[in-house]
This record gives sequence, structure tokens and C-alpha cells, in this order.
Amino acid sequence: MFKFKREFSFIKYRKIGYLISILVIVIGIGGGLLQGFNFGIDFTGGTMMQIDMKKEVPVDEVKQIIKADKIVADVVYAGAGNTQIIIRTTQSLDSSMRNQLIKDLGVKYGITNADVLAAEQFGPSIGELLKQNAVKAMIIAILFMLAYIAIRFEWKFGIAAIVALVHDIAILVGFYGLLQIPVNTPFIASILVILGYSINDTIVIFDRIRENLKIMKRTKLEDLIDKSINQSLVRSIATSFATVLSIVALYILGGETIKQFTLPLIVGISVGTLSSIFVASPIWYEINMLMEKAPKYVADKPKNSKYKSK
Repeated sequence: MFKFKREFSFIKYRKIGYLISILVIVIGIGGGLLQGFNFGIDFTGGTMMQIDMKKEVPVDEVKQIIKADKIVADVVYAGAGNTQIIIRTTQSLDSSMRNQLIKDLGVKYGITNADVLAAEQFGPSIGELLKQNAVKAMIIAILFMLAYIAIRFEWKFGIAAIVALVHDIAILVGFYGLLQIPVNTPFIASILVILGYSINDTIVIFDRIRENLKIMKRTKLEDLIDKSINQSLVRSIATSFATVLSIVALYILGGETIKQFTLPLIVGISVGTLSSIFVASPIWYEINMLMEKAPKYVADKPKNSKYKSK
């Protein structure tokens, strides 16, 4: 098995990792807040229309026609041979606006209202409900993971793992906000997949730390953690690299809907691998150092105590 020729000092330079993570999160989320996050129709409400175009048409041409009608919309292919398109707008289109859009598309492609396979309106209340359910799903997943790690290992490992998970979600949200990528239900599904993948990678390193705590009792905690990470390093990187490669293939070959699901997976798995190395274990180290420095209060001494009162 391949091994690095040298061992890296992750704990010694942990503050550099903290600084880079904080900068990336602040820039990403800050940029997203300044521009406004690009929430898709799933969260904002709007209109969805599925149209049979009879043949594959260039999406960019369709977008130009829609833009001429002063409508902001996403257009993706559907159906066998990409002969259908799905138009999603974050604004609610009434019947006159939809008819005008079909008329303009008909001038170019010869379609009529009879070619509209489906037309649905989504109210903002549905989008708000989806947002709330998405947040609840993430919180429940994180709480169950915390409980599992606390039982399997100890509470300090659990806290460190949750900090790493929050770090992963924050970077992914910042990435979407900064680049104005639409946030929709595939994004939420990807988040839940990433949480599971990232926690698995973190547990592998934590398990190695726990094993080394039993056999390296006289080793400094800083050196023990570095040793544990280095022992798991090749496995973590190789596994994530292989996974990302397969997802990249799906992203390149898949349709628009597949891309919406795989893009956050690519970013999230990459970030999750880095956080298990540069965030989770160093945070566990910080917690242990804080526990050692915390004042320890001694209960009332028995009369025959060896301690003498001053």
C-alpha cells in the first residue's frame, strides 16, 4: 500500500487550517448574503411548465425567447431524446403570461398550447414549508449522529464531529451563495448524503485515535493525534478521490437534474475529507486541552485527609 514518505504535523499548524476555513466561510456566506441566495422554485414558489418540443432544441435559444418576455427562468431537458423541456420560473405566471410565452415559442418552434404537457403553480407558502422541513431534517440528522458518536466513543468526539459537519455545510452553502447556483431540493438531498459521508470519514480517524490511546499511553496527545491522522491519511484521500471521480463522470454525462444533485456532492465530499483531517481531530484536541486547563474543584476534605489546612 502507498504511504507518504514523511509524517505531517497537523496539530502544530492547526490554526492555519482554522484561519483558512473561517476565511472561506466568511467570503462565501458573506458574498451570498450580499447578492442574495439564488433559491429555486422549490423554495420561493413560482411556475413550472413542461412542453413537448417534438425535437431537441437549444436551451440557450429558449432562454433568449423567455428573457424577451421579461421572465427569469431555468430551462432543462426532459423526456426521451431531450425532446421536451421544463421551464421553471420563480415568479408566478398567470394564464395570459403563459399563453404569450407559448405563442412566442410557437413562432420559433411551431408549438401550441396543446403541446404543454403540464403547468403547475407553486405558492410561496409551500416553499417556506420546504425550507423548514429541510432545516429540520439536517438538525435531526446531526443530533442522531451526535448521539451515536457519544455512545460509540465519548461526548468530546461527538462535539468535534458536529463542528466539522457544520463547517462542511457552511462552506457548501457559501459556495452556492458566492457562485449564485440555484438552491433547490436536490441540494438538500445532497447535503444529507454529504453529512453521512463526512461523518464516516471522521469516525475512521477517531477510531484510529481511540486505538492508539490504548497502545501509546506515554505519547504526547499532539503526537498521538498526528500519528493517527497520518496512518489514516492515504485511506481517506484515496477513498474520497475514487468517489469524487465517479461523481464527476455522472456530472459530465448526466442531464441538468443529475448535475444539480452531483455538484454539491463533489464539493461536499472534497470538503468533508479535508474537515475530517484539518478540523475534526484538531477540535477534539482543543477540547481536551480546555478540559485539562479547567479548574477542578475538590470536595470537602475528610478529617484524616493528608492535605493540611493553612
